[in-house]
Amino acid sequence: MIETRKRLGDLLVEAGIITADQLQVTLNEKSKGQKIGDALLQRGYITEQQLIEVLEFQLGIPHVSLYRYPFDENLMHVISKDFAKRNLVIPLKKEHDKLYVAMADPMDYFSIDDLRLSTGFEIEPVIATKDDILRSINKFYEVEDSLDEFMDIIEPSTGVNIEDEGMTQDDSPVVRLVNQILQNAVQQRASDIHIDPQETKVVVRYRIDGVLKTERTLPKHTQNVLIARIKILGKMDITEHRIPQDGRIKTNMDFHPVDVRVSTLPTVYGEKVVLRILDLSSSLNDLSQLGFNPKNYERFIDLITKPTGIILITGPTGSGKSSTLYAALNHLNSEEVNIITVEDPVEYQLEGINQIQVNPNVGMTFAKGLRAILRQDPNIIMVGEIRDKETAEVAIRASLTGHLVLSTLHTNDAISTITRLIDMQVEPFLVGSSVNGVIAQRLVRKVCRDCMKQDEPTIREQEIFAKRGLTIEKIARGKGCGTCNMTGYKGRIAIHELLVINDEMRKVIMNNQSVSRIRELAYEQDTVFLIDDGLMKVKQGLTTTEEILRVALQD
Repeated sequence: MIETRKRLGDLLVEAGIITADQLQVTLNEKSKGQKIGDALLQRGYITEQQLIEVLEFQLGIPHVSLYRYPFDENLMHVISKDFAKRNLVIPLKKEHDKLYVAMADPMDYFSIDDLRLSTGFEIEPVIATKDDILRSINKFYEVEDSLDEFMDIIEPSTGVNIEDEGMTQDDSPVVRLVNQILQNAVQQRASDIHIDPQETKVVVRYRIDGVLKTERTLPKHTQNVLIARIKILGKMDITEHRIPQDGRIKTNMDFHPVDVRVSTLPTVYGEKVVLRILDLSSSLNDLSQLGFNPKNYERFIDLITKPTGIILITGPTGSGKSSTLYAALNHLNSEEVNIITVEDPVEYQLEGINQIQVNPNVGMTFAKGLRAILRQDPNIIMVGEIRDKETAEVAIRASLTGHLVLSTLHTNDAISTITRLIDMQVEPFLVGSSVNGVIAQRLVRKVCRDCMKQDEPTIREQEIFAKRGLTIEKIARGKGCGTCNMTGYKGRIAIHELLVINDEMRKVIMNNQSVSRIRELAYEQDTVFLIDDGLMKVKQGLTTTEEILRVALQD
């Protein structure tokens, strides 16, 4: 068995997909019993598609893409849903006494034997990616039947009655429908689910890699029951429809914990619900995985290891500020320091860190929480967001009295953060003496590694690169494949702009001089601006120029 695993690794090295060093590191670090293919996938050294192609060559078993595959739906009853999900298999077609089955692991001989005995067919395995199989199982086994049942039970005339609709019973159609909406979202790596009530229908949309796409449309009369079920899960008041509400759902999806933040908003056609999915198993806790370029990484580590001062992370909602903050806290977390955070809401629970939840209903604001923290002998304080003058002043004074303070602010770039603080009526001398550094960040979509091809840059692209003192010969673009849902992008990466405040800048800030002077000093100290970091990532083949220009402004 070990020999087989070795051969797969060697094949990947021979194909030039991974290096011998990467293989050795993975073999040394992988957990006991874990397959080498899964371990390489987990570390991001290979994609599922690359693994499948090598397995196909190694085992002589063909691979198939299930995206738009013409499934024989009559075969779905041959293999039970539980068996399909547990063993990652799905029936494709039948020829005489042979049943062709797509499998994530075609060497799972126990499953093949079970299928042979339970179906009476000769089993012919073909290889498909795990994501492909899960997407197909969700599509063919679950969604359609529960939706039909849901429609049969909920007639247009009925109102919402928890007992009648069985909204708390696990096998009722509405419960299964909500579970499937959540499960599909987690499986497609969506960050948010939007349930939008419209005049004649309800639209369910997923935000995948920062872009919204419509998942399905439901009839208008299902709206109340669907929203009531989500409110029950989020422990919210189902009788209140006139004011916004917030809730939280903790659940397990395919054996790993998922935390969902629920927010409702009354609109003219009913309540709009947004569910923010926090996948606890995939939260990034390692600074080296955040996509910092080497210069920024070195500067950031230097900033967060200083004992005092304030470090601000800026960017719009959904730009990955929380992930960067949590990764920094994780890096600093040790038994020698007392770390306390005040957040709204607490997104990820970190072991060994004291986290406080803001609660305006009882007067627990950021400023009040921050004052209480200062009496708790902290070394490092994290303030979820600076929203007003009071919070800004308490945070700045805390940083001046021997604490390291990390926080976030909503601004467009690193330099405008300084003016934003001064606009909040914080004294310039306080800003100048306390702020150590500002990081502006955005998330951009990564080019799908499975359908990536090299293109010649356009004349406009060459001009954009030349303007920033860079050259470009090839640009990576995704053609679109089943893995990335024909978008050409899969996953996201952060681009950063890190402004380190030096003594000269402090003088400029304290004297309330213009922003352009700070910008000049930033250029002098080789600051990597958002657009520069983005274009460097385009050069590395990680993303495209269109993505960078979507989120970063040119000077």
